[in-house]
Parts: sequence; C-alpha cells; structure tokens
Amino acid sequence: MRRTAGSASLLLLAVAGLVVVLTLGVADAGLALSARLQAAAAADAAALAAAPVTFLPFGGGGSPTAEARRLAHANGAVVTRCTCPIDRTWRPRIVVVEVERHVALFGIGTITVRASSRAEFAPMKLLDEAGEARS
Repeated sequence: MRRTAGSASLLLLAVAGLVVVLTLGVADAGLALSARLQAAAAADAAALAAAPVTFLPFGGGGSPTAEARRLAHANGAVVTRCTCPIDRTWRPRIVVVEVERHVALFGIGTITVRASSRAEFAPMKLLDEAGEARS
C-alpha cells in the first residue's frame, strides 16, 4: 500500500507542475497580446501626431519625427522608423511610423513587439472645413 500512496503523490505533484506551466504560458500569451495592442496604439498615436506637422504652417519649428517620438514614448514605445517628410505644398501626404515595445514574459524572458501605422493629412480639407463652418 505504501507504494500506491507514493505514486499518487508523484502523480499529484506532476499534475500541479503541469498546471503551473500552463498558467504561466497563458499569462505570457496575454502579456504578449497586450503589448502588441499597446504597440499598435502607440504607432497610431505617433502617426496621427506627426502627420499635421509635415505641413510647414502647422510644424512651425517642430519636427514630425520628434512629434512621433514624443507620442510613442508617452505610450511606452520607441519609434524605429518615421517616414514623415516635411512638405511645403498643400497636397495630401501620408506618414508611416513604426514602433517597438519590449515586454518581459515569465517563461521566455524579454521579447520585442513591433507595430506600424500610417496617417494621411490633407491640408486642403482644412480650407474646405473652414468654409463650411462659416456658412
């Protein structure tokens, strides 16, 4: 009988270990997904902030890349690429911002998640909307 009692204890210990490993795996998957969503939100915010600054009257002395970095940093990410050229014309322009965010996982260590976003800014629409507001 003693052998049976010892086998049950080992089986219970193995099942408990499996439950712990599975719990950590699910927690890591949740952390990774959350970090991915936060990186996407940071990329969106950075692109939306940088787009109007590419238009010189809005940019003043500022830089679209600096604005993208500021918003990405506020959202816990780092800009890795910003295609945000200053355009002196009234033509529509599109900016593309890529960011990355590091997240520490329980079982794996630290991983890097990346996201990118693009935003369009059309200066002529400002005139259209200003005319509609006066009407």
